[in-house]
Amino acid sequence: MTHNNHIYSHKLAARIFGIFFLIAFLSYGIGSGLIDSIVSAPDYLTEISNNRTTIVFGACLIALIHTIVNIGLPVIMLPILKPYNKTLTYGYLGAGITGTILLAFGAIFLLLLLPLSEEYIKLGASNESNFETIGILLKKGGFYSYQIGMAIWGFGGLLLCYLLYISKLVPRLFSIWGFVGYTIFIAGTILELFGYELGVLLSIPGGLFEISMSLWLLIKGFRVSK
Repeated sequence: MTHNNHIYSHKLAARIFGIFFLIAFLSYGIGSGLIDSIVSAPDYLTEISNNRTTIVFGACLIALIHTIVNIGLPVIMLPILKPYNKTLTYGYLGAGITGTILLAFGAIFLLLLLPLSEEYIKLGASNESNFETIGILLKKGGFYSYQIGMAIWGFGGLLLCYLLYISKLVPRLFSIWGFVGYTIFIAGTILELFGYELGVLLSIPGGLFEISMSLWLLIKGFRVSK
């Protein structure tokens, strides 16, 4: 591969990575927001059936769009990062795949609330407590899948930021920012598992890093050594 082709391939990979990063961020954020707005309602077992399209659309954003682009991120970076540290690069790939699959399972747990809601409406008040119990379990399944999946994805993010730091593919400020952001984010997911509702607040630094680096890559691309 000539030097010009090498530069072009890195720029193309950077732009695709930046686009995928933004799509992953937006698809999960919008999808989870749509679903949460319904399943968090006091009468969610009724509201879910009445908002079937919204639930399905949100689940598709999470389980389909987000899954494809989120797994695509480490796949795109595999040939670029391997020369710097093969073990950590495959670790990033493994964490990305594992975390993303858990997030998809979380969406499926929430999607299962649809048939539960339909049966609840069909049977009326009969066995209401049983429906409530199953609904709580499904929502908790989505919650735990999200927190554990995001913690694993955050660990993969730490590996990515370290690889970006040693490779100097982006300004080191981004690498340091990302490393700090993902560390705080992982702490937030763990605190959520222990009942401390700080996950949203502690996800802000990492979220801003992902948006900022995506825009940087779309405009500037990766630095390529001479």
